[in-house]
Amino acid sequence: MSTQLPALLHGLVDDAAVFPPGSAELHDALAAHRRHRASWYADLVGPLLIPASKVAAGALTGLVDPGEGLVVGVIGDTGIGRLPYALSFLAPDGVTARQVEVAVAKRGEDPLPGIAELLRLTDALPGVEAVYAELPLTFGLMGALDALAAARADGVPIAAKFRTGGLAAELFPTPTELAAVICACRDRGLPFKLTAGLHQAVRHLDPETGFTHHGYANVLAATLSAADGDGVRSVAELLTVVDPRPLLERATARLDAPRPLWVGFGSCSILEPLTDLIRLGLVNGGYDA
Repeated sequence: MSTQLPALLHGLVDDAAVFPPGSAELHDALAAHRRHRASWYADLVGPLLIPASKVAAGALTGLVDPGEGLVVGVIGDTGIGRLPYALSFLAPDGVTARQVEVAVAKRGEDPLPGIAELLRLTDALPGVEAVYAELPLTFGLMGALDALAAARADGVPIAAKFRTGGLAAELFPTPTELAAVICACRDRGLPFKLTAGLHQAVRHLDPETGFTHHGYANVLAATLSAADGDGVRSVAELLTVVDPRPLLERATARLDAPRPLWVGFGSCSILEPLTDLIRLGLVNGGYDA
């Protein structure tokens, strides 16, 4: 029997092993993902994320037993319009796409045309439980969130996705910017995912790049704060702290409840965030007898 993870952390970390900076080969990523799914911490792990370009190239063929029931998330690196084509390669291999994630605009572009294109395709994504529209934290963001919320109210399983880091300073939102986005999603009842930059549990400076990274424990505490009705200033304060104690105070009070709003984040390593969660005491790293 395995140690149970608290409900608050279920599905927090999607397996992005094939993406930078890990950039694992697909066969190695699949082998590791199977181990994660069979482990005591399996409830922490979301689907294996795979680029649409690899799926459409038939990269999974021969690597997957159709009977194993592999569940993946498809990242639309080939653009919105090519998603149905990529997904058509999954069923013959017995693979299910739980979620699809795709950027709908570049920084500075109006995201509404991309959202409209994505919404037109949702009927052509059979079996997909969630569609994540990646939005730049720039021009037209609030209008884009309104459009997603309206579509969701009409029964479309669409939600938002935001970048919290990258290879340039402007890709790291400030605490106030991220807090405003979290509260805007809260106000619209709109779930969201995050990607990039969330390498450690607590906010920290990366000495190699000079960039200050958000911590996923900060984001968790901030999201719980927003869900409790706190304003942008209070939510932003939790995103700035480097002392884990106030973050743990928020999280431990809600360990047995499902996580509100924040669906989770992708990580090229599953064991690194797991280790941090154990060190913080949010996860019991032992095994039951």
